[in-house]
Amino acid sequence: MMLQWSARDAAAATGGSSLTGWTATGVSIDSRSLAAGELFVALRGPIHDGHDFVGAAFERGAVAAMVDRDIPHLSTVPLLRVADTFIGLASLASAARNRSDGRIVAVTGSVGKTSTKEALRLALAACSPTFASAGGLNNHWGAPLSLARLPPDAAYGVFELGMNHAGEIAALTRLVRPHVAVITTIAPAHLGFFPSIEAIANAKAEIFLGLEPGGVAVLNRDNPYFTQLAGAARARAAKVISFGIHPEATVRLLDYSPRLRGSIFDVALPDQTLRCRLPASGRHWVMNALAVLAAVIAVGADPCRAAEALAGVEELPGRGRRYELSWQGGTLTLIDESYNASPAAMYAALAVLAGIRPAAGTRRVAVLGDMLELGEATERLHRELAEPLASAEVDRVFLVGRAVAAIHDTLPDSVRGGLWPTADAAIPELLSFLQAGDVVTVKGSRGMGLSLIVERLRAEAARAET
Repeated sequence: MMLQWSARDAAAATGGSSLTGWTATGVSIDSRSLAAGELFVALRGPIHDGHDFVGAAFERGAVAAMVDRDIPHLSTVPLLRVADTFIGLASLASAARNRSDGRIVAVTGSVGKTSTKEALRLALAACSPTFASAGGLNNHWGAPLSLARLPPDAAYGVFELGMNHAGEIAALTRLVRPHVAVITTIAPAHLGFFPSIEAIANAKAEIFLGLEPGGVAVLNRDNPYFTQLAGAARARAAKVISFGIHPEATVRLLDYSPRLRGSIFDVALPDQTLRCRLPASGRHWVMNALAVLAAVIAVGADPCRAAEALAGVEELPGRGRRYELSWQGGTLTLIDESYNASPAAMYAALAVLAGIRPAAGTRRVAVLGDMLELGEATERLHRELAEPLASAEVDRVFLVGRAVAAIHDTLPDSVRGGLWPTADAAIPELLSFLQAGDVVTVKGSRGMGLSLIVERLRAEAARAET
């Protein structure tokens, strides 16, 4: 697969003009990560204006830049002049979608979006050339950027759509125009911006507004909001394919056998039964895999090939990636869940921790940060984490933030590791506590910066090896 935007095609797509000819092999909005040969789009953000970095983009090898104002000191470089670069990027995305004959899948949900998207990319790539949005590019910038990168010859395209306010997914799905819309699950997340979980379900259901005629909705049959979501999908004349353990699920989990690393599970499809292996740990990963197989069926791909490909799934950095670190003459197991957090994701992470049995004399350790954007339910939802912590038999809990004080108050004295306002402040005590053989999970909302703790632990281990 190869993406190519010629100066002529890009100008026609955006209504812009270019005085020179060029051909771009990619699209970027970040001069720091831009690859040689890409078109740089100078967007204005809340802090920075991309026009200030056009020079840096060319230094990194940009073939041209989309701009909506003069760049006086760069008057001789290839520029695509448009009326507004944000609209220009959306127009480029729309043109990419129009020229594609591939089957398009959009993925959203309260948790598991990126992991499911990545697993679906792997599964569909085993069947035909597949493109998927990179990382967590799922917002009003990321989704159009990803779509603008869609190669014309991709048989399948997979795009992640995110939101934290009503109306956001509606705009994105109308741009992506998926043939299949996947909602992983509905759970308390972004409650600070919504009056109820039902309202969150309605916001996620906006994904059906952009479905192509004859589209398919892939839904979690076990979720309490399945009926609400299925009704919204059918209101758009969409077919519903479900997944879960529910006896009426289209893709139904028959048996699940967790392993030390990953799991084996049996799944019933409409016309066959498959045994699948996942190297990623946790029941939540099995549910993600069921969603993937349902989407594979929905686009008409081969579920047998897809199931085989799932054996190559890996946890993503910040989303369950496991590291075995050299530590005090032994090994420390670090589970990096630092990318983000919601109640459902916290429960899943603690369930994975519970499934790991440390050797005699070693401990399960949880480093937890605030779950953000939960509104009036913040204190209650943090306090309720005491039960899964106890069930997981966590030996010591280190807490970072303000909201996690509600957890601290529920813990026995022997389990309290400490409460700190920042990740940086917690590191010295954590380093002095951890021993070889311990298993530590680090999880919190991205805004809490717990990735700093992960980086420090890995750096300490690397230093010990030298």
